[in-house]
Amino acid sequence: MGATLRAVLLLVAMIVPAAAQVFDYESLAGWAEDDHLAALKTFRSTCDLMDDPDWTPVCRLAQDVEANEAAARQFFELLFKPVLIGTPPALFTGYYEPELEGSPVRTPRFAYPVYRRPPELRDGSVWYDRATIERGILRGRGLEIAWLDDPVEVFFLHIQGSGRIHLTNGHTIRVGYAGRNGYAYRSVGQELVRRGIFSLSQVSAETIRQWVRNNPDAGMDLLNTNPSYVFFRKLSDLADSAGPIGAMGRSITTMRSVAVDPAHIKLGTPVWVEKTGTDPLHRLMIAQDTGGAIKGAQRADIFFGTGHAAGQAAGEIKDGGRLLLLMPIDRAYAMLDGT
Repeated sequence: MGATLRAVLLLVAMIVPAAAQVFDYESLAGWAEDDHLAALKTFRSTCDLMDDPDWTPVCRLAQDVEANEAAARQFFELLFKPVLIGTPPALFTGYYEPELEGSPVRTPRFAYPVYRRPPELRDGSVWYDRATIERGILRGRGLEIAWLDDPVEVFFLHIQGSGRIHLTNGHTIRVGYAGRNGYAYRSVGQELVRRGIFSLSQVSAETIRQWVRNNPDAGMDLLNTNPSYVFFRKLSDLADSAGPIGAMGRSITTMRSVAVDPAHIKLGTPVWVEKTGTDPLHRLMIAQDTGGAIKGAQRADIFFGTGHAAGQAAGEIKDGGRLLLLMPIDRAYAMLDGT
């Protein structure tokens, strides 16, 4: 750690009154065992975009931290305080970047389009709903990026917000979120529960897939109960090794990036995840993405990576726990005062 950064960290440590702490790090189960350097690298990837006065100084200091675990842990412990907002239990789910088979042109097999954003669509406006778009209102306009062979996979691509499409011509393209039609997301899993087809504990991405495929007509009707529709853009300059692009316009990181509700959590904020369930998780992650179904202060979607295995793992997550923000010290104390 550079001499300037070390001096600043020591000064901060001396002036912080212990009585003002929201949580101490000793109360975070698993904190000492985490890979803080991995979290720091993910934090650095977007912190330059956090340009308000609470965050700019710590983001500048983050660039000077030595690339070792001890220095990374010290950086977080001396410059941030864990803050709990909202009321646990949290709800943690998972998402991923699917790998799909597709075609650059429509064929009898590949007949379901992935659309780019229509030029007349305006952010914040309400446009045609999913059912209207599925009936073909965009046909013939040349907005198709690719064609897939399964409408269920198109639907889940919308939910994930990004994907890799392996085309029949041997090329692979990556697509990312470009906008949506302005309708709020509605869970088709909850709709299946409401209809009495499955219990809440039975619903997963895989059960939805299989039910829709086994019931084609009723299945399409089910998918259309979610009026939200997502449009995509081709990510031509994204390296194969890089994660998909999140809401901050940068690549996200497997098992270190989470999607949150920006109405409650500023994008770029480090968050401490304490997930319960059959596979508990205690890890420092960075809030770098959003999602239509991610609402509330104790709600987060964990990015599990790319491909089928990541999708299976992500689809099994529906767990409680709690989510804490790591806030710059002055901001943490201001939050205690309600400011």
